[in-house]
Amino acid sequence: MSRSVLVTGGNRGIGHAIARVFAESGDKVAFTYRTGEPPADLLELGCLPVQCDITDTEQVELAYKQVEAEHGAVEVLIANAGVNRDQLLMRMSEEDFSAVVETNLTGTFRTVKRANRAMLRARKGRIILISSAVALRGEPGQVNYAASKAGLIGFARSLARELGSRNITVNVVAPGLTRTDMAAALSEDQQKALIGQVPLGRIGLPDEIAAAVRFLASEDAAYITGAVVPVDGGVAMGH
Repeated sequence: MSRSVLVTGGNRGIGHAIARVFAESGDKVAFTYRTGEPPADLLELGCLPVQCDITDTEQVELAYKQVEAEHGAVEVLIANAGVNRDQLLMRMSEEDFSAVVETNLTGTFRTVKRANRAMLRARKGRIILISSAVALRGEPGQVNYAASKAGLIGFARSLARELGSRNITVNVVAPGLTRTDMAAALSEDQQKALIGQVPLGRIGLPDEIAAAVRFLASEDAAYITGAVVPVDGGVAMGH
């Protein structure tokens, strides 16, 4: 049965792969993007592009109203939108720290809170947050990013306890190094060093992250909530 699915930050990378896999499965998919143009392949699949900056509460509200008018109330939310501003702590500005937390953690709070309203009424829903292996193991130069992504885990587990009785599941997927624009910005030496830490010895693919997200949104995962699912080639095992 076709569901109303919303993917934040669905215009590229992991979010793009997630939006595509749900659309190909027959769901009604909307995705947010902040800048640029919506990807042509998602438009061809019938996905609804919604321009939205999740750091702005008013824009989040307008985005939901657009999705609800076109697809109905959101039944599956994938909170994927995020940014990074990497720098060693001694050189990191307060603005760089706050901007990352504001988008990755507080922005997720805004999008999840707005979806929560309709899910509570319907007494069902799936919420999946995209965190990072960095949240579990740490990484030099990413204290702001790691803190924001680790915050999503506490957020999800607390919310899972709040909403479980209403048949709403809340889970986290924690990708490792994945073939995205963020990884492409790294030098060849940086990529080699990071891949060298991965037991499977390779970089992940966005479609592999999307497959885990799709599973958590399926009926097969109806008894899974508050879980953190690493899709990282084993890099953060044991955390």
